[in-house]
Amino acid sequence: MEFREEKDSMGIIQVPNEVYYGSQTQRAVDNFPDCGLKIPRVLIRSLALIKAAAARINAELGLLGRQKADAIETAARLVVDGRLSDQFVVGLFQTGSGTSTNMNMNEVLASKANEILTGRKGGRTPVHPNDHVNLGQSSNDVIPSAIHVSAALELHNRLIPALLALKDILVLKGVEFKNVYKIGRTHLQDAVPITLGQEFSGYARQMELAVHRIEAVFERLCELALGGTAVGTGLNAHPKFAKKVIDIVNTETNMTFKEAGNHFEAQGARDAVLEVSGVLKTIAAGLVKIANDIRWLGSGPRCGIGELELPPIQPGSSIMPGKVNPVIPEAVIQMAYQVMGNDATILLAAQSGSFELNVTLPLIAHNLLLSIDLLASASDVFAQKCISGLIADQKVCNKYFEKSLALVTALVPSIGYDRAADLAKKAFQTGKTIRQVVVEEEIMSDDTLTRILNVWGSHPQDEI
Repeated sequence: MEFREEKDSMGIIQVPNEVYYGSQTQRAVDNFPDCGLKIPRVLIRSLALIKAAAARINAELGLLGRQKADAIETAARLVVDGRLSDQFVVGLFQTGSGTSTNMNMNEVLASKANEILTGRKGGRTPVHPNDHVNLGQSSNDVIPSAIHVSAALELHNRLIPALLALKDILVLKGVEFKNVYKIGRTHLQDAVPITLGQEFSGYARQMELAVHRIEAVFERLCELALGGTAVGTGLNAHPKFAKKVIDIVNTETNMTFKEAGNHFEAQGARDAVLEVSGVLKTIAAGLVKIANDIRWLGSGPRCGIGELELPPIQPGSSIMPGKVNPVIPEAVIQMAYQVMGNDATILLAAQSGSFELNVTLPLIAHNLLLSIDLLASASDVFAQKCISGLIADQKVCNKYFEKSLALVTALVPSIGYDRAADLAKKAFQTGKTIRQVVVEEEIMSDDTLTRILNVWGSHPQDEI
């Protein structure tokens, strides 16, 4: 391998000839452990988008020569498009401000810009990574901004569509199952009648509310720290810089980002991402509830509840032939648990704002973006490989419906609570159904009894 010399404030360091990054990136690679975790690619692309906009605005403001600005923007657009991704080599566990990642970006863009202008990569002239690419910025405001931009884009473009698709298939199943009468369950015990469609309408509503919860936090997430520079005072940034850069980002993303209402809050605290993470944890909990319900309702095939048949997508056991397990709900539950663990990490990290800067930004970015990705993936696979293929076993539902002692509840308005309790006790002791006991004791006519027992509640399945 051949090397070139790169120089920074700490001296000269050898950097491989073929790479675009420079001295500070190489020092970070040498200093920080390689744990196999890197900064998420979506954050790298968001950071490059900000750098591209910054170069254009700095030229418009007369702070940067047009030729240099165009070269920087061209280089940044390559990164936005997913190219040069192998040049972002700094590990996740680095300086808490993300400065090493910011400098990795600055050096790659300066190096590529220099190659565009002179035919030679690397170096600090004519384009300098700090003086030109980082002009009007600090790691302390640009990295938090990139976190917010990448998270908002992932929520808008990935998670919300996945949740809506899951909600839609749950609605369809609710309609399909609207006439499947079954027994409800509370405390894991038989409860009063319900339809399977009503049960699924509840799941669909959970996913609809999940989307509402995400939308409710966008206002805070879309505040960007850009323009605060080192500590929030805006030192060395043009007063129009942040707004103009954000306008370009909004145009290109079709989002509504805005400059932070208070730059000291935006850099010293990470409350907005913690709020988002809390919403993600809530959605994860909802997915666990639905996945567990479906797992239990599909238990069997002969010795479980068996009201649902789950699509058989793969063999379930290495030792028991013919066994098929609820693998998709189990995968969804595991992904949801990871999101809950990520939230605990973000909680710890978000309180690590020491005075004017939070110093756990890479860790927050990793966990937040991973949670969004996990929930989107879980929603997709749940909808496509499980929910869409569910089949209701009407015979099993009817069997449990007739056998349940909870049906006696419908008789309370006619015969009173105490007498109804006696009927339930007698039915349990004799192994008979409520219907059989009522008929034997001639408490009411068959027609009246049938009308009363065909009640599934006063709240029909909601239309979502």
